[in-house]
Amino acid sequence: MTKEAVAIYWDFENLHASIFDTLHGSGSYPRPGNRNRQQDILVDVQGVYDFATTYGNVAINKAYCNWHWFSNYRQSLLKCAVELIQLFPPGPLAKNGADIKLSLDAVEDILRFPHISSIVVVGGDSDFIPLAQKLKAAGKDLIGVGCRNATNRHWANSCSDFKYYETFALEPQCDTCEDDEAATIKDAAELISKAIKQISLRNGDKWVLKAAIRPVVKRLDPTFDESNYGCRSFADLLKKHHDQFQIERGEHDHLVCLIE
Repeated sequence: MTKEAVAIYWDFENLHASIFDTLHGSGSYPRPGNRNRQQDILVDVQGVYDFATTYGNVAINKAYCNWHWFSNYRQSLLKCAVELIQLFPPGPLAKNGADIKLSLDAVEDILRFPHISSIVVVGGDSDFIPLAQKLKAAGKDLIGVGCRNATNRHWANSCSDFKYYETFALEPQCDTCEDDEAATIKDAAELISKAIKQISLRNGDKWVLKAAIRPVVKRLDPTFDESNYGCRSFADLLKKHHDQFQIERGEHDHLVCLIE
């Protein structure tokens, strides 16, 4: 895995609304009684973030929404260091214009930060098609993420790569009461397993290069260090969990997969 930089842009309410409609029926979310109230946690913020880390180090992470109704997501958003962009809709039934603001910011950011190599846009709106054309013309890889039931097929086809949210997202945990700010050592096997799953999802192969795993683990948890688990190297850590990971010699590097 190369040291590439990634920018993530979330049309957050778009994703939340798509999941809401999947659960409660098409067209349910826009109703005033459903939209203009405090929202329950539906989006797996961590799952989307973890997927984005397989493309490189996350340098920009912006989410666009009227956050007045989404305070229940506080811990999830803080955990993934998401920059919240507040958008007030001009009327009770009006759109908040997230797609326009998001597109303008994405184009501005790639001009200001040319080291950004990949852009992840979370949303299924066809309004993002012109953004896709601009980003690809600038030589950037555009990865789209959207729900199956609400993604415009022309938008999906305009991306360099597109993943349906349902293929990697998990059921989000209610974390509104998790206020402990102390750093903790996370389970090594769980981190490595998550990294392997994300790389496998991206590459379409259950076997992944050993050298590709550790950079993704570091992006998932910047505090990761083999010495925290009594190991001198990443290879030693893999061997320590031989009951969970299968290792085989490849052509240029060892290959690793999860033991089912």
